[in-house]
Amino acid sequence: MPVMLLSAMMFGCSEDDEVAGTSPQLPVITLDSDNAVYQVKTGRELSIVPTYENVDNALYIWRRDGVIVCEDPSYTFVAQSQDEGNSFYLTLTVSTLNGSTAEEMRVNVVSLEIPYISLTGASEGYTVMVDDELALTPLIAETSIETSYRWTVDGSPVSQEKNYTFSSSQTGAYTLCLTASNEDGEDSVEFTVTVCTPEEMPFSWTFPQTVFNVSQGRSIRLMPYDVENLFDGTFTWEVDGSEVQSGDGAVYIFSATAQGAHTVTVTMSNDYTIESQDLTVNVCPVEGTYYRQRTADSSADWNKVYEFLAAPGQFVDGSSTTTMEQAVATATTTLAAGSYVSLGGFGGYIVVGFDHSIDNSGSYDFAVRGNAFSNSSEPGIVWVMQDENGNGLPDDTWYELAGSETGKEGTVQDYAVTYYKPANAGLDVQWVDNQGGSGTLNPKYPAWADEEKYTLRGTCLAARNSDQSGNGSYWTNADYDWGYADNYSTKDMITGTTANHFRISDAIDYKCDPVPLQYIDFVKVQTGVNAQSGWLGEISTEVLGFYDYNMQK
Repeated sequence: MPVMLLSAMMFGCSEDDEVAGTSPQLPVITLDSDNAVYQVKTGRELSIVPTYENVDNALYIWRRDGVIVCEDPSYTFVAQSQDEGNSFYLTLTVSTLNGSTAEEMRVNVVSLEIPYISLTGASEGYTVMVDDELALTPLIAETSIETSYRWTVDGSPVSQEKNYTFSSSQTGAYTLCLTASNEDGEDSVEFTVTVCTPEEMPFSWTFPQTVFNVSQGRSIRLMPYDVENLFDGTFTWEVDGSEVQSGDGAVYIFSATAQGAHTVTVTMSNDYTIESQDLTVNVCPVEGTYYRQRTADSSADWNKVYEFLAAPGQFVDGSSTTTMEQAVATATTTLAAGSYVSLGGFGGYIVVGFDHSIDNSGSYDFAVRGNAFSNSSEPGIVWVMQDENGNGLPDDTWYELAGSETGKEGTVQDYAVTYYKPANAGLDVQWVDNQGGSGTLNPKYPAWADEEKYTLRGTCLAARNSDQSGNGSYWTNADYDWGYADNYSTKDMITGTTANHFRISDAIDYKCDPVPLQYIDFVKVQTGVNAQSGWLGEISTEVLGFYDYNMQK
């Protein structure tokens, strides 16, 4: 994805400029690619011709893998036979007296320049209301040869542009097809757009889980996610058949007072539809019932990986690992060997357990090894869990450990990113979040994730990465104060190693209120930032191990 870089050197305004309300304007670069990714066939030339603004007396510098290769406004990449199958990274820096701006891009050298198409949401189809506009902006592999586009609706041509906006005043299901073609081949995508009246628009919501386990005496938050087409609907909550809450609130706080299984039913009703979902809440015995005492044979180190689901990342297995079981086995072997496991971009996570319960000492209780050093931090949010139902599995309630950014502006709870599998290896991974954001990543899509798309949820911290060079050559990932894995911290790296140490007493609930846990059994680490650092790639938490610090004090 193109990244705008601003030079650290800025020339100040004159007094006259300040009075006039003007300020020097940096150069603006607009690439002739939607996602800064190009492809070219061996033996061909690729001309990259950006457009510019504010470039009077500008200096243009093109770098290929860090080496200056051109000083013109445009650049021609010549693909040699030995380049086939490789990717090359270019940085364009434009400098004027007012400062510098840079853009990064990637060139893939391929055997055939087929214009592969990726369109988020096409596999499921789209639903829109009558007369509403649906803007369709596909991601298509940029080529060095001319590509033509053809949009059809129910078989009839409607456009020859790359992007198309669909709208209809008539209800019904329409079949849309986009074909991109050039002399090397073609690709197409076909999908359905259903046009509805407001009363026909389908209500939808998501429940990532429908079974909850919580210890007696605690409370748990129940809520649907990704609510769409609510149309002033109301939510009615019932517990074991008795209504307990009704109104426009989509959140219900269940108080675990009576042990046993309880059925919680949430019903959404509006002028057009009624939808219900049953949830099961198992109220488990009080805390301590399933506490596992440490023995002389207990190990300080983790003893099992239970789950490992990475977000797309440059160091993520994108091919050979195809199931969660295989991913867990690979992570287990990797950690046991003292190597790192990369969690990929935002939301990627790993869950581990121990052969005993880790006690809350009131101070630092356990540690997570990473590979952070000063200005190279990739913070991971840490979560803890008790085995509340005693079955030995991490299927109970997760509690986040508060860190230095908890409650601060820029920290987003219940953040979610959906990643879409590229239609072809030459295309980037597209993503959208639940805050209206979207973008692309050029790393690998984990083969053991959902075939078409998958969503990761958690707490997201404000990014602190920046380009210190102004030309894309030197990126830093600034440190956070305390409370995160794979983060350089003078406060929680108390043993002088790369291990961050954590206090169980920092556990918080959905309201960021403290939760007094006497001990824990499972730990989850999850990448906590959604950002990229130029040629360094996505910010991705790495873990190298976990241990009970209480046993080493």
